Amino acid sequence: MTPTILLTFLIGYFLILIVISYFTSRKSSDNSTFFVANRNSKWYLVAFGMIGTALSGVTFISVPGAVGKTSFGYFQFILGNAVGFIIIATVLLPLYYRIGLISIYTYLEKRLGYWSYKSGAMIFLVSRTIGSAFRLYLVAIVLQKFIFDAWNVPFWLTIVICLVLIWLYTRKGGLKTIIITDTLQTVFLLLSVVLSLYFISDSLNLDIAGTLEAVKTSSYSKIFFWEDFLGSKSHFLKQFFGGIFVTIAMTGLDQDLMQKNLSMGTIGEAKKNMLSFTAVFVVMNIFFLGVGALLYIYAAQNNIDVAALQTADHLYPEIALNHLNIIPGIIFMLGLTAATFATTDSALTALTTSFCVDFLHFDKKANQNDPKLVTIRHWVHIGFSALMVAVILVFKILNDDSVVTAIFTAAGYTYGPLLGLFAFGMISRRGVTDRLVPWICLISPVLCFLIAASSEKLTGYVIGFELIVLNGLITYLLLLLTSKPTTNQTKF
Repeated sequence: MTPTILLTFLIGYFLILIVISYFTSRKSSDNSTFFVANRNSKWYLVAFGMIGTALSGVTFISVPGAVGKTSFGYFQFILGNAVGFIIIATVLLPLYYRIGLISIYTYLEKRLGYWSYKSGAMIFLVSRTIGSAFRLYLVAIVLQKFIFDAWNVPFWLTIVICLVLIWLYTRKGGLKTIIITDTLQTVFLLLSVVLSLYFISDSLNLDIAGTLEAVKTSSYSKIFFWEDFLGSKSHFLKQFFGGIFVTIAMTGLDQDLMQKNLSMGTIGEAKKNMLSFTAVFVVMNIFFLGVGALLYIYAAQNNIDVAALQTADHLYPEIALNHLNIIPGIIFMLGLTAATFATTDSALTALTTSFCVDFLHFDKKANQNDPKLVTIRHWVHIGFSALMVAVILVFKILNDDSVVTAIFTAAGYTYGPLLGLFAFGMISRRGVTDRLVPWICLISPVLCFLIAASSEKLTGYVIGFELIVLNGLITYLLLLLTSKPTTNQTKF
């Protein structure tokens, strides 16, 4: 796989997306189209496209790479994810549809107050920007190593190129375009993981039965970990309950994925979308874990020094692009590109929507589709693209860990207060001291960090994915301590 072949493929891929953007936005490119796709999306298209958005390049590279260290233990987290998706479908979506939201954070204004609303929206902007930057960073380092280093292109320019290409095909149609492009990209993603399994198995001279047996009998197939509850992050209860609350926070309280659900006509379609998506999500992660086991088996049989790689995230691209033939290499790049850009394009659209609605108050304007507001939206879209470039470059300097771990660790600190805010609004009948809420949302992660940093030393307990539960609980308790009986704040 030469850099020229890979670059040619990348250019062709984006040309397809830009053509799709042209046809989906030529009749309408106003704010209603950009924000909620005119609320006439088909649930099956949204459900299918959400697979690519939810899985991302992190799943595509980091999950297989992490198998060498954690075996199939990540599946414990996936089981928690599935429960979280069901809670979203049965609890959160009915609430959002009942109120008729564009931005889900307007719920906080209706229920708790102005500063609670602004705090929730700001938490999303920070959290999604960081999370999406982490995900794009993962792919950018692969593109840099296998394509752009051949022409001595600096890393910052690689990031700029990626985001400019994404901006080009999302700038007009927004969510309406993304629902179609994500559907196409999910096809590429599913095709890629299935064909990756086939090509790696074929290179190991294994048929279907042999592949299943090789994975089953390998040292990587252990799923459930019950040992050392205090000292291990892999214990089932930590992974499972962490998966539930990470999903509720990062999906159900996240404008990005919820924006797609809110683009459908009825709550019934939104529920069908979420539940069907959940089933495919679980199956696809099993496939990714299987790919990971096969990659390590392949590396062992072909004397590939995994320890010599900069990170386990590089194992999949190393084997696909340097040890298999050209077809598996193209298949890998197809899946990686589809997974990553399906996530990033969606995130930029959601960030733009949240800022325009939650801070510029487009939803309160007499004419939301005023050409002046459309122009402002374009500039906001460009602004978030530039911000993401900056965050990725900072992360490149600071990161020394697997990206999948970094994302969920960051989510524990940034999404935790959001989890506490929504939980208080839905469970408690009391009113908050609204002006204190921004301070509570800052204090909670700090207290959470101090507890996480000292818990292992003081008690021997190592905090894993359940960090987000602790953060949300601290936020909830602080809100409760400063709350007061009230009849002014609406209970939904």
